[in-house]
Amino acid sequence: MTIRVLLADDQALLRSAFRVLVDSEPDMEVVGEASDGAQAVLLTREQRADVVLMDIRMPGTDGLAATRMISADASLAHVRVVILTTFEVDDYVVQSLRAGASGFLGKGSEPEELLSAIRVAAGGEALLSPAATKGLIARFLAQGDAADDDRDPARAQRLAALTVREREVLVQVAGGHSNDEIAERLEVSPLTVKTHVNRAMAKLGARDRAQLVVIAYESGLVRPRVE
Repeated sequence: MTIRVLLADDQALLRSAFRVLVDSEPDMEVVGEASDGAQAVLLTREQRADVVLMDIRMPGTDGLAATRMISADASLAHVRVVILTTFEVDDYVVQSLRAGASGFLGKGSEPEELLSAIRVAAGGEALLSPAATKGLIARFLAQGDAADDDRDPARAQRLAALTVREREVLVQVAGGHSNDEIAERLEVSPLTVKTHVNRAMAKLGARDRAQLVVIAYESGLVRPRVE
């Protein structure tokens, strides 16, 4: 299956560079380019994109607002948004994750990392960014929800629907571990882990694993460590 990629960035030169990179891969193609968030949402619908590479800061409708629009549209439930940011630590990133983005990647990442992020996002199997991003997400969430009073009580209540094993798997997912890593840690098969992850996503209303991570932190199941 060819992954249909939409590029959303207000810098034409950067879009051109991404297009050359993406189109060079046999399993993906660029189906459109947008210079602002409103155009990104429109083209996502028209071109049936699978993955949107979304810049945060764009004129008019920014990437954060566009991500919310895409996530709120039931007809675009299959679409995965990967946030591209110039800043490795940016408060907008955690807002984007909460808005429905599948993850984020620094614009200074290596080409292989970007291509891998697109494939992983399309498959919905793991967090999108390199290993360092695990710590960044924890720090963002710690800054955004430092006090217990700020935790989402509704999400905390929904955790009651999870089995003990599903909660254990959710904790591991929040740590940024892959299915294979979780299987090794819990001494079960990767297929069993995948089943638990899918059930947890269904019970918690999560679009993908990145959203599971947000829920795990916001509900208080996992406490971020700030070093």
